[in-house]
Amino acid sequence: MYHVQILFEFILIADFKNLDDSGDTSFEAESYPATELEYPNANACETYYILAPKDPDHYNPIMCLEQSLYTIFECYLTPAQQALFGTLPTDFLQDVDNTPPSSPLTQLSGDSEQSSPVKFPSYDPRGMNHLRILQRSIRRRDGPLFLSTMQNINQLLRALKYPPLPSDPFAPAPPNVLIEAIKGWPSSEIPNRVLMRIIDETYQRSVGPHALKLNRYEAFSSEVYGELMPSFTSDIIAATHLHKDSLFMDLGCGVGNVLVQASLETCCRSYGIEVMPTPAEVGREQLRQMKKRCRMWGLSMGEVELEEGDMLTSRRVTELLPQADVVLVNNKVFQQSLNEALRPRFLDLKEGAIVVSLKPFVSSLNARVTERNVDDISAIFDVFERPYRSGSVSWGSGGGSYYLHRVDREGYAVIKQQFENQRARSARASRR
Repeated sequence: MYHVQILFEFILIADFKNLDDSGDTSFEAESYPATELEYPNANACETYYILAPKDPDHYNPIMCLEQSLYTIFECYLTPAQQALFGTLPTDFLQDVDNTPPSSPLTQLSGDSEQSSPVKFPSYDPRGMNHLRILQRSIRRRDGPLFLSTMQNINQLLRALKYPPLPSDPFAPAPPNVLIEAIKGWPSSEIPNRVLMRIIDETYQRSVGPHALKLNRYEAFSSEVYGELMPSFTSDIIAATHLHKDSLFMDLGCGVGNVLVQASLETCCRSYGIEVMPTPAEVGREQLRQMKKRCRMWGLSMGEVELEEGDMLTSRRVTELLPQADVVLVNNKVFQQSLNEALRPRFLDLKEGAIVVSLKPFVSSLNARVTERNVDDISAIFDVFERPYRSGSVSWGSGGGSYYLHRVDREGYAVIKQQFENQRARSARASRR
């Protein structure tokens, strides 16, 4: 059973109160007031403290709960099922719409009119706009209303997750309709809203609490820590055509953000290596958390292998580079000596493999291969410069460029043969 309760290292303060009883201390921070949220998979539930961070830039449990609930509502429920919960709030309403949903209950398990109606608890929560009431309770900081509304929402989610068993003991058990909804996603792709919600949940629980430690690095060294944002990672995945049969490598993977996202988004196999102990440790925790989140949301991800070590001396890097389809090197702050040391390693890459970097591994872009540079290592690459948008990286707010180096040994071999033939003709002519 995936029943998750997360404790955080930063300070949380009281955010709710009992509007009808000023002496009620159950919503004070010392009491750790909490609620739960049912996730799509069976036996998947998480406890959320209904407290606010003292620093507004820190993790907010209530906001996280809202976003996860709304993602479940939008991506895992049919319109008929959504009607039981109400409507997503688009503004702050003073009154709550108590109009019962018009959709028939027989559609709860799908669109078939022959589906069995869901059995609700003795208190039937179907006739209220629960999402609007939840938003109202948050606006008013009404603790009892928030807790009772979440209880009603969770009752509805449990009714969908655990339909009643058929009277025939030999008949198959009805499915969890939230998990069945995944089969209806277009092209079996994870909706972007679900993808980003899982990534954010994972990051907030595994990386966020260690932010201060991750910023302790030696300035102007190759070990400066920086991250690529999820939207940028998705752009790289699309540009390199990464897919489930690909091997993706991240040399200097930090806390593993790109690795876990690539394996979730495409189900590819991923490998990353990080030399700094703190990011490597946090990366292992992030991988554990991502696997847990995938199970809670009813999804799977590709295999991820993490190594703590030096990319230049790792035997595993040597073993995997010839198999790699895409290699990411976030070398924006790498010293020139490290970039130069990496270049010979790329000779092991297979035809068509792509190296993605924040600084090019060639001396000049779109340089014509000449007799002078034909024997340079970088001559095996076709290099393409791509822009990235503002907000794509953690170390600056502006945009910039990244580079795709595609191995093209066949084209290089043709050019090199031409130069060798030319040299041979010149040598013969000089002997005459």
